[in-house]
Amino acid sequence: MDPAAAGDAIDAVAPLITNDIVVFGLIAASLGLIFWLASGPTPFWKKFFAWVPALLLCYFVPAIYNTAGLIDGESSALYNPVASRVLLPAALVLLTLSIDLKGVLKLGPRLLFVFCAGTLGIALGAFTSFQLMEWFWPEAVAGDTWKGMAALSGSWVGGGANMVAIREIYEVDATLFGQFAVVDVAIASLWLATLLFLANRAPQIDARTGADTRAIDEMKDRISAYEAANARIPTLTDLMVIVGVAFGLVGLAHFVADPASAWFKANAPWASQFSLDAPFVWVIVLSTLGGLLLSFTPMRRLENAGASKLGTVFLYFLIACIGMQMDFFKLAERMELVLIGLIWMAVHILVLFAAAKLVRAPLFYFAVGSQGNIGAAASAPVVAAAFHPTLAPVGVLLGTVGYATGTVVAYGIGQVLRVMAGA
Repeated sequence: MDPAAAGDAIDAVAPLITNDIVVFGLIAASLGLIFWLASGPTPFWKKFFAWVPALLLCYFVPAIYNTAGLIDGESSALYNPVASRVLLPAALVLLTLSIDLKGVLKLGPRLLFVFCAGTLGIALGAFTSFQLMEWFWPEAVAGDTWKGMAALSGSWVGGGANMVAIREIYEVDATLFGQFAVVDVAIASLWLATLLFLANRAPQIDARTGADTRAIDEMKDRISAYEAANARIPTLTDLMVIVGVAFGLVGLAHFVADPASAWFKANAPWASQFSLDAPFVWVIVLSTLGGLLLSFTPMRRLENAGASKLGTVFLYFLIACIGMQMDFFKLAERMELVLIGLIWMAVHILVLFAAAKLVRAPLFYFAVGSQGNIGAAASAPVVAAAFHPTLAPVGVLLGTVGYATGTVVAYGIGQVLRVMAGA
């Protein structure tokens, strides 16, 4: 049999589980098992989870299911629309509901500086990886590869909406776009997993680097003291109100998002540059804004009944659904593009590290500054919450900035790559 045909035959094999309800049950049971084991029922598991955070397994276990062919995460509806369009905005409402806005503002300009350095690292990474490959593997960047890289920069500075916008601007071939989409998921997912792993060791890393963590520590202590003084056992009424507020605001956000994005698309030619024609961006912004407004009302008392804890549960399901889209085998299909992505990401990390070192920024700034670019509002709050649930809104704010600037920055990166490619 022809090798290509054999590969197509392998790809055509249906996953063992195709029913999304069954997949949801499998994911829920896996998360429950992970957290039960993380509670330390035996000395072995206590030692194991001292090194491997539960959050990381919530990502990798579904990825293993997908890679092994047990499920098909790419065709499943669990991520889109369930996790990304329902659970993510609901989590943002509940996590923002209890936000300490003064504490967030006290995090100061260092966080924004690190975030901007991350954006610069994406741009420099694109140029560096292209030039190195042109020197050592010219075939890898021949033809229209620069267009695919421009589209990928849209995702890595902003998000999926920005990537699609750049695709339309530069008329990226569908096959090339799909190949870079795989690189996007693979490299970004591995980096996300790395950050989740490092988050579990943030105190030790910050102590070793001499980072100034006073603003973050003060914010955590203030929130912890508030929770200790006001926490109560939630009643059925509390839980129903929490769920009603979360999903009610999500429904309202979706209700407004479609006509708002359609209006901007039809009446504002510049809207795509800021992703204002993408409904998902509106859903994220409106959900965050809704939770933020409620934090100034008596609704903030829902935090006493565990609003942010329920929001964190939603985030863990989101992490699992992101993980189930990862296929480790696909990394080997076009190694030259994967190598471009690895070099690119390495430059981003180096620039970010240098900026964080310069201002003695803690690991949290480094991590959320990176994900505010690489993952935007889809994963930046996940990483922020890995450090502390109350920090999730910081990830949302930076992710929103990434969405707003992603298309413009990526367009500029594309123009430079066009010149480097001699197109």
